[in-house]
This record gives sequence, C-alpha cells and structure tokens, in this order.
Amino acid sequence: MIDFIGISKSYGARDIFKEISFRIDKGDRVGIVGPNGAGKTTIFKMILGEISADKGEILIPKKARIGVIRQQLDFFREGESLLEFTSAATGELEQTEKEIVSLEKEMESCPDEASRKRILEKLGEKQSVFEAQGGYAMRHRAEAALSGLGFPEESFSHPMESFSGGWQMRACMAKTLLSDPEILLLDEPSNYLDTPAVEWLRKSLKSFPGTILLISHDRFLLNSITENTLEINNGNATFYSGNYSKYILEREERTRVAEAAQENIDRRKEQLERNINRFRAKATKAAQVKSWIKMLDKLEDTDVPDSLHFRGEIRIPEPPRCGTEVVRLEDVTFSYDGRKNILEHVSFSVMRGDKVGFVGYNGMGKSTLLKLIAGVNSPTSGRCVLGHQVVIGYQAQEFGELLPGNKTPIEIVREASMGKAESKRVREILGAFGFSGEEAEKPCSVLSGGEKIRLCFARIFVNPPNLLILDEPTTHLDIAAREALQKAVLDYAGTVCLVSHDIEFLRATAKTIIEMRPPSVRQHYGDYDYYRERIGAEEAAKNASGKQPETEENPDKSAGDSKERRRERARKRQELSKEKRDLEKKVAELEEKITSAEKEKEEIILLLSQPAQDKNFSEARKRLWDLEEFIEKTTQEWEKKASQLEELMVKYREIHED
Repeated sequence: MIDFIGISKSYGARDIFKEISFRIDKGDRVGIVGPNGAGKTTIFKMILGEISADKGEILIPKKARIGVIRQQLDFFREGESLLEFTSAATGELEQTEKEIVSLEKEMESCPDEASRKRILEKLGEKQSVFEAQGGYAMRHRAEAALSGLGFPEESFSHPMESFSGGWQMRACMAKTLLSDPEILLLDEPSNYLDTPAVEWLRKSLKSFPGTILLISHDRFLLNSITENTLEINNGNATFYSGNYSKYILEREERTRVAEAAQENIDRRKEQLERNINRFRAKATKAAQVKSWIKMLDKLEDTDVPDSLHFRGEIRIPEPPRCGTEVVRLEDVTFSYDGRKNILEHVSFSVMRGDKVGFVGYNGMGKSTLLKLIAGVNSPTSGRCVLGHQVVIGYQAQEFGELLPGNKTPIEIVREASMGKAESKRVREILGAFGFSGEEAEKPCSVLSGGEKIRLCFARIFVNPPNLLILDEPTTHLDIAAREALQKAVLDYAGTVCLVSHDIEFLRATAKTIIEMRPPSVRQHYGDYDYYRERIGAEEAAKNASGKQPETEENPDKSAGDSKERRRERARKRQELSKEKRDLEKKVAELEEKITSAEKEKEEIILLLSQPAQDKNFSEARKRLWDLEEFIEKTTQEWEKKASQLEELMVKYREIHED
C-alpha cells in the first residue's frame, strides 16, 4: 500500500535518509520509533506530498483516503462550534454533501415538473450514497466521540476558540477518526491528552479497520495498537515484527549477535595483522603475506545497531528516614476564587513507601491536589498534615519552562543546594542525570525539553527528599529517558505522589490510584490495571441493572445524603484518630530502639572480631546476649503494634470506601 524505494533526503550537509526502503501493506499497524530529530515526522510529510525526496520513489494508491493528526492543531473557522467542527464532513462525504445542497437549491428554482422529477431522482441517489457513507449518523457519532474524550454535553455548542489547546487537540482527533480514512497517520496523538482520553483513543484505534502509522513516545499506545515497528535512526530505516516490547527484545538480540560477530572479525583482523607484520620481511613468505593482506582488505565490519538508550542511568539518592504516615488530608476543601470549589471534603492518607498515582480528566484538580500536598497552596478548609521529618521534593509541571536561560546546569544545582554541596558532589549529581563534562556548562536556553526536565530532577535531589511529588515528569522525554526515569522511581525507597498521562509509566510505578471524582476523590488500593478492572466491572454492573453510571450530572443519591455520609465518615475517623496517633508514635519509638540496638550489636561484633588488646570479652559477650534478647522482644512488640496499626488503617480505608 505504501512503498518507499531507495529514498534519500538531506537538509544541507545533514543526511536524514540514506537510500531507505520499506513497504507497509494494507491493514498494517506500524509504530515509528527513533531518537528526536531522526526524521520520523519527515516520513509523514513525504507520504502527504508536502515535501519530496532527493532520490528514490514513493508509491501510494492515488485515491487512498489519508487522515492525519499532527502535533500542531488543526484549523477551524472563527465562531465554529465544537460539534460543527467535529461533525463537518470531509473527503468523499464532503463532496456528496455539497452535491446534495446544490441539487436541493436547483430543485427549488426549477419550475418544470419533469425537470423537478429528474432532479429529485438524482437527489435520492445522492442521499442514499450519503447515508451509506454514514453522513446522517455523523452528528450522533461526533457526539459519542466527544463524550468519550471528556467533553460535557453542554460544551458542544461552545466555539472552538474558547477551548484550551489540549481540548482542541481532542476535537481534531475526533474529527479525523470520523472521516473514515483508509490510512491514518498519527504524530504524537497522546500529547495533551489525560489518561481517560488516552484509553478512549486506544479503544478507537483498536477498532479502526484501516492502516495505521503511529509516531509516539507513549509505550502504552505502541504496545496496544501496533503490530510492527519501524525504527528510524542515523539515516537508516529498519523494520521489526511485533509491537514496541517485542521490538526491544528483537533489537537486543540483533545487537548481541552483531557484537559477537564483530568480536570474531576483530580477532581475525588482529591475527592477520600479526602474521603480516611477523613474516613481511621473509621472502619465502611473500606469497602468503599478499594472501593475508587480501583477506584483511576483504574483512568488513558488522553493522552493529546504535544504542538508542538514554546516556547515563538516573540514580535517585537514598531518602532520609521519616514517620510511618507521610501525609494526611483531613476533610480538605480548596477554592482559588472563594466561590467555586475545585476540591471538597477530600480525605486520604499516604504511608511511607507508597507510590500513588492521581488520574482523571484535565481540569479535575490533579495538579491542585499535588500543590496542596507540597505546601504550595493551603486548603480553604480542612487540614493537610505532613508526617514526622518529611522532606518534600516537588517537580512542578511548568518548572522546566521557568529555568533561567543564562544560567548553566552547574549553577542551577549549586544554587539549589544553597552552597552546601561541593563542586565534586554537584558534578556527580549532574552526571547521574545525563549532564557530564561540557554538557553541565551549557546555558539553559539551549537545552531541549527533555534536558530541562532532567535538570529539574538534579535540582531536587541535591537535597534528597523522602516524599517525591511529580507533576507530568515524562513531558518532553523520549522513550529511553522515560524508561530510565521509570526504573529510578521503581527503585526509589521513598514515597511518591505523581500525575502522568503516560499510562505505561503510571502502570509500572503507581501501586495505589487516587481517582479524581469532582469535587472529591476515590482511592483504589491497587495498581492502574486493578483500577481499570474495577471501574469496568462497576460500569458493567450498573449497565446490567439499568442504572446510569454515577457522574457529576447523574449522582446516584441526593446531595443531602452525600453530605450526611461525609459527616458520618468524618465522625468515625475522629473516633479512630487518637488511637491511630498513639499507635504511630509507639511504632516509631520501637523502630528507633531496634535500629539503635542493631547498631550497637554490629559495633560489639566488630570489636570481638579484632585481635585482643586488653579487651573485656566477658562483658562484651554479656552485652551482646542482652542486646539480642532485647532486639527479639522489641521486634515482637513492634510486629504486634504494626499489625494493630495496619488493621486500623484498613478501617480507615473502609470508612473512605463506604
């Protein structure tokens, strides 16, 4: 269906493609991956005929309907409503609609009955074609698509210019999918989309019957949608069978085989060179030396795939110790203007070591909630309480855009340490986040989006936190950098609260999900997959019973009942709060005692292992026995109190789930 045959393309002295060839058959679903700037978007522009190749040929069926979603927004007429823009016919459907309008006008002005009958027959034919093309169902399909992308019904009549860029992107996506293209080109379609919208996009693309070419850094979409992978890198195009995960495995295997072959070639070259140098001066070996030289000239290096992975592992420092409960929100309400509440009666707690993901549509208060936890904003009512010795590291969504352009990464990190970190330590931290050597001395104005995000992390970890708050940390990061950050968050021993539209990142890192249900929240004690299964089961049960899913517009109980339930939950929590605080204090005290005793025990063992120098072995051994007995008894008591605290937290959760 799409053939690239010996395509070359250069911009100045830079070769984007060097005689690349590949074929995409009808119905293929291909993920296009590679480093930023490798030429992925150039492939799309060539398919659309917007740019031409310097050499080679591109074959595409002439009448193929091509739909495209670009990183930039589509155009719309001033004053055009959301529904009008989305349901506007395109391609063959648009042409048929114009012909129907033209025939209707012609029939109105035609006085001759015979001519009117002839026009009426044509009009009937065109209307049948329009119906077969789905024209009459377009408005209904547009409404369904917009609802699936999170648009409330009352917004359908709002003008397109009144929506933010993210919502305009969703409308463009819905319009493109509704145009029923045969070939669908998607260039980073999940940009600006929140997790529910990405889920909707995945379902829509799964059922799409045509050919899909997808450029994306979103591994969730690549794994869910694609069946083949086209790697664009260093001027070459390499085809792999399978989705992104299978591509990574196959690429690693190809790299392993190529490296092994190259090692054999290198050894053979060394052997030939030794023989040539050893026997070059001997006349009796002249013929043999010539033969070796020819053999050496014929040996060609193996084409080992370039590494696409992020240079330098992201290493998050060990967090300082803190209390068992890291943060607690008690009946929190928040408003920016004092009139409209963004959040109401929000209550939950985060325990040490938890990794919590916040999900929901844009505008539902996810970032606001993170700012409350971080202390950037204060609740309008209620309390947000930090645990004992909690140190916060907050990565704001917009911070990367606020870095001073005239300062270098070294200056940024040194300032963040308030002069406490030595130059060597600053260099080590920057190196851990990919800024080594001269990279650490570039001005921030020339850093890419991904480099700015990594610099923000380096700035945070110069003072190691034990509560890490991340608002869209994967924005502007390519796949390799996202994978490196994902591994770092997984290995991090501290507590994490995060918002991310990268579903694969969220699935891998978050072990608890807090779902935004304006104006409150709902906590799910499981990972993202568990949350999706639970939501799906609840929706299926409600649909089976004939009930509408609970939404802000269709609550299953009255507002009065909701307030009464919140009061009852608050009363029950209050009853448990004193016992909870006492248990937390006792658990913390026992942990400190065990840690102190273990430390003393290690010191005595070290002392006894050294050569005798006027030591009192009997007293040391007696103290060691006492410590072991103390540690055993204290550990038993700690286990008992910790179990009681866990049981109490279960009651807390049951109250919240009620």
